Amino acid sequence: MALRDYSIIPALVLLVMGIVGILLLVLPANEMEKPPENMFGIVLDAGSSHTSMYIYKWPADKQNDTGIVTQHSECHVKGGGISSYAGIRGGAAESLEDCLKQAVKDVPKPRHHQTPLYLGATAGMRLLNEVNATESKQVLKEVEKKMRSYPFKFKEAAILSGQEEGAYGWVTVNYLLENFAKYGFVGRWLNPGRQTIGALDLGGASTQIAFETSEEVQDKDNVMELKLYGQTYRLYTQSFLCYGQDQFLRKLLALLIKTEGVKPQVSHPCYPQEFTTSVKLGPDVFDSPCTQSYKPANFDPQRSVRVVGTGDYRSCLDNVQKLFSFENCSYSKCSFNGVFQPNVRGSFMAFSAFFFTHSYISSLSNISITSPSRLKEAIQLICNMTFSEMTANFKQKEKYMKNVCAVSNFVQVLLLQGYGFDNHSLPSISFEKKAGGASVGWALGFMLSLSSMVPAERLGLMKALPPGPWAGILFLFITLLLIALGYLLMIYRSRKTKEGMV
Repeated sequence: MALRDYSIIPALVLLVMGIVGILLLVLPANEMEKPPENMFGIVLDAGSSHTSMYIYKWPADKQNDTGIVTQHSECHVKGGGISSYAGIRGGAAESLEDCLKQAVKDVPKPRHHQTPLYLGATAGMRLLNEVNATESKQVLKEVEKKMRSYPFKFKEAAILSGQEEGAYGWVTVNYLLENFAKYGFVGRWLNPGRQTIGALDLGGASTQIAFETSEEVQDKDNVMELKLYGQTYRLYTQSFLCYGQDQFLRKLLALLIKTEGVKPQVSHPCYPQEFTTSVKLGPDVFDSPCTQSYKPANFDPQRSVRVVGTGDYRSCLDNVQKLFSFENCSYSKCSFNGVFQPNVRGSFMAFSAFFFTHSYISSLSNISITSPSRLKEAIQLICNMTFSEMTANFKQKEKYMKNVCAVSNFVQVLLLQGYGFDNHSLPSISFEKKAGGASVGWALGFMLSLSSMVPAERLGLMKALPPGPWAGILFLFITLLLIALGYLLMIYRSRKTKEGMV
């Protein structure tokens, strides 16, 4: 009898396994997409005054060949821009070390070898390249060697053209505003079909404008076509070298010194009353390719000149206007300096120094910038303030406050007379520092374009049972387990009973 009891157990086990196996095979299973791991990319924005590192990430499966990119982290390099290390061997490369070490920590180790690493140098290096191409190449060579020593997929260390800088800034703006792609309620990235907006960037050594246009662009150097998320966009983009905030201020001071002559003291109508400072003619004024046309015939570069603020709005505006040329246009229409520009259209986002200038104007004047006349009213009020009035109203460093009137007038001339914004179009400009948690600039736009070059990874598929059948199978297993335990218990008691009878 015991032999028959034991011989039934293997048969029962096989029967249970067969039933369970058949159920698992015939029950319908849903194929669910398992998102792959994120891809990463690193962009070093080497500007004229400083370098910033941005780490971006996006799903390894891409939307229409372009990654859905978000900012993962950022790092700001200590010291000046890489162009400031010209003649200092290894200085530019060494300055990047702390941020590159942070990147090693921020990017998951398994992704290091797949993470593209790029450095884009802008107007500061463009100026250095004009003055000393050999030194410019040396700086880039040292920077590249340093970047290659880290475990990333080094792509390039290069000087961006002004047009590229403007176009990638335009991409960043429209991406952050979800004008290319938007995550829909169905759980998919969709094309929202929105109009794009223009981008206005004001850096230290150059300023850029970029916007989509249907007009004929008479200068083909101003046209760029970009393909993003399956669509092609045709842009007008232009960069003005030497019209960044820092270089403009140098040019203005150079113009005043040339006009008044090299004297121990120079009056500055854009500096506030009660403010004085001292500058060296070489390092602070004329040692820049942007001020060459104003350089006196004979002067001592180490000579110090006392600059005294007079706070004269009208005189300040007149001198700022002299730095622009609105004549000699060989096209049907121009912005300034003989550069073709179609009419501005649609909305714009202004960032970088535009944002800070707008913030200073609004805070100091308490005037909302809703029209050209209101902008002029606000700037006139600021320029007529004494330095003590200015600092009492707005607690900022001296180096910023002394230039508010000058830069405000520069922005006024650039936007209204240069680019042609008017009563209708000026209110369409929004001044922003960040959008969607990301810094606004060219780096994100470049990363979006660069991500198209990175191979997409396929979605992994996993089988997942619907909740109902899953609960049914769980119940079946529990029932079979209880039956098996009950059967074994019954056999055990039967054997005990027989042993007692014996």
